[in-house]
Amino acid sequence: MSRPLHSNPATRNIIAALAVPPRIDRLGPVSGRFIHALRLIALHERMGRDPVPELAVRLGSVEVAAKALILAHSISACWPENIHVSRFCCRLLSHDEATIGLFVDAAAHGDRQGFEGALGGFIRVDRMHRLWEGALALVAAECRAV
Repeated sequence: MSRPLHSNPATRNIIAALAVPPRIDRLGPVSGRFIHALRLIALHERMGRDPVPELAVRLGSVEVAAKALILAHSISACWPENIHVSRFCCRLLSHDEATIGLFVDAAAHGDRQGFEGALGGFIRVDRMHRLWEGALALVAAECRAV
């Protein structure tokens, strides 16, 4: 008689690790800033306000703010469901934010395989180029702003 899969200690450890949300400080600087921008954009959209002025102040650049907003809209258009974001002050990432952070980090390192790996099976292949280009544009704007 075989044991149930969940009785294996290694499997229980994996399941327990999946239940713990990742922290934002585990992301790279560009993706961490973008996650904060994404949360701010969501907050402003709920309030019916333009997020660009505050984004520009917080991100230190109108160009970075514009690229962040463009990428956020691209993600919204490509994502299979509504994007779940955590509260602005929260250091923990939602599952969507963790996935977004992974693909932005991959783009920041020029890692197309890592980018596709983060989104594979989740985003349709014909939509990935839009997110790749948007993430690269954000990274480039961040580099110019430094």
